[in-house]
Amino acid sequence: MTTHRTPARRARRASRVFPAGLVPAVTALVAASATAAAPASAQDVAGLVGTESSELAPVVERYSADRVALGRRWTVSYSPERTRRFNEFFSGWQQEIDALDFEALSLEGRVDYVLLLNELRYQLDLLTREAGLAAEMDGFISFTSLIVELEERRRSRQPVESESAAARLAKLPAEVEAVRGEVEARLEDGGDVSRIVALRAVTALAERTRLLEDWYEHYAGYDPVFTWWNEDPYARARAALDGYATFLRESVIGYREGEDEPIVGDPIGAEGLAADLRREMIPYTPEELIAIAEREYAWCEERMIEASRELGYGDDWRAALEYVKTLHRDPGDQPQMIRELADEALAFVTERDLVTVPPLADEIWRIEMMSPERQKVSPFFLGGEVIQVSFPTDGMEHEYKLMSMRGNNEHFSRATVHHELIPGHHLQGFMTSRFNSHRRAFSTPFWGEGWALYWEMLLWDLGFPSTPEDRIGMLFWRMHRTARIIFSLSFHLARMTPQEAIDFLVERVGHERANAEAEVRRSFNGSYSPLYQVAYMIGGLQFRALHEQLVQSGGMTNRAFHDAILRGGRMPVEMVRARLRGEAPARDFESAWRFEGDPLRRTTSEEPTVPEPASKRPTPQETAH
Repeated sequence: MTTHRTPARRARRASRVFPAGLVPAVTALVAASATAAAPASAQDVAGLVGTESSELAPVVERYSADRVALGRRWTVSYSPERTRRFNEFFSGWQQEIDALDFEALSLEGRVDYVLLLNELRYQLDLLTREAGLAAEMDGFISFTSLIVELEERRRSRQPVESESAAARLAKLPAEVEAVRGEVEARLEDGGDVSRIVALRAVTALAERTRLLEDWYEHYAGYDPVFTWWNEDPYARARAALDGYATFLRESVIGYREGEDEPIVGDPIGAEGLAADLRREMIPYTPEELIAIAEREYAWCEERMIEASRELGYGDDWRAALEYVKTLHRDPGDQPQMIRELADEALAFVTERDLVTVPPLADEIWRIEMMSPERQKVSPFFLGGEVIQVSFPTDGMEHEYKLMSMRGNNEHFSRATVHHELIPGHHLQGFMTSRFNSHRRAFSTPFWGEGWALYWEMLLWDLGFPSTPEDRIGMLFWRMHRTARIIFSLSFHLARMTPQEAIDFLVERVGHERANAEAEVRRSFNGSYSPLYQVAYMIGGLQFRALHEQLVQSGGMTNRAFHDAILRGGRMPVEMVRARLRGEAPARDFESAWRFEGDPLRRTTSEEPTVPEPASKRPTPQETAH
């Protein structure tokens, strides 16, 4: 049933969630911008970006601030109370945004409206998914409900009941032992004891053990009655929890203290992938995305063979790749190489007028070396304003030193430095902190990583890799991004194990085995979202398709196109498309952009679309030490 909402009714509903004075301000902005709602040409939009603002920007900022504040209050993962409160929060915002007068919004306002509703729907989906994950863990950590209850009582500012808390804590070791006995019995009987769920439970148990410690230390010593009652029960409860965590790690998951944690992962299944793809506005199935990746891989392999033949290795591109891996800098020289490669990329994009690079952006980036422990999960560079360099230290085992040097050789690095700095992640961060910064609420790796990967594609097309060694270095990463799509989606669909993913990277892409293990570990250890590894290539292909439509068609210059993307803020790429094409999304928007098509791809023998600058770009031999 459709309910008619009058302006007065909308205002009454909005006043319950928006701050005092915001609704009239939004209404005035909507009225003032009503004439801007009509679609504009891409060139017109490019000229307005950075000057035309969204009337919903303060609404999105308020939502973000409220959500972060609520997250600081409700910190216990998988807590029923946290789930209830966030369900209420997201549902309330959904109702209030739905009550706004969509038709009166400008293009930028409609984009924000669609983005915010899309985000709210996804967060509600995530809460349902988390409830299912919590139910799966209950057989391993049901006894931790006491810890959650004690901590929630403290955070609700209720007085502690010292004697009652001590009595309940005193029972906790027996409850832990009972659950452990049930798990041991299932193991002995050959029953189904999931390592995946056990690893998730160990993580949750560690969090709740820390919560118990925080709860105890909040009162102990400050409240003598509390300490008198709880000192011994707390110590026994901590010992029981620590012992049980060790049992799960060693007997169920399969590793001991001091060893590298096994790569287990937590696949989200077809339903979870479908929900995540909806949030990212990707109207493809996982199977279709895998097929795209396979086509991209085949293209890369053809180019690899071409470069291999130039180097004298015939069709054995893997032998040519092994040769390129030997072309690394000496220990201690890697930071100098980073500076040289960063300067080279900056000169390339600025001399061709591809994108605006504020001088301050070039001035402030910095270099830091990555620790050996961090390199176990990030064997290559990480970037942004600070580029974190992965290279061996003197304390590493010899074989790991060699693998790290080979995996971070000069020609591999030539593609990663501009990915991390300019025009990649650092320039992204610099610009999005200054333009439409409210849209960080809609941040997505398809925009973030897709942009950086897109530049690898564009620079390839413009002749940036001038030698076969350079082309092999860039193709290695491009093949790697296709492999990420294949192994990550296959894992979440339960079609590939982590070990099979490692073997896949070694055999199909040519990774060093230790680097492949680190790559798979970082993909599945929970620090990255399930679609993160898919986002590099797929987001890059989305931006590439937009470039074909708007730049190669003659509608926009390279610089106007790239500046418009950066100044528009972070969002799913289909909304970037709507902005640049001047096509305001409908209120009931559903993703429908099938972007892959048949991308324009030049071979290395064809002329670049942008002329070379007057000054010749230095070759790797000229920049080598």
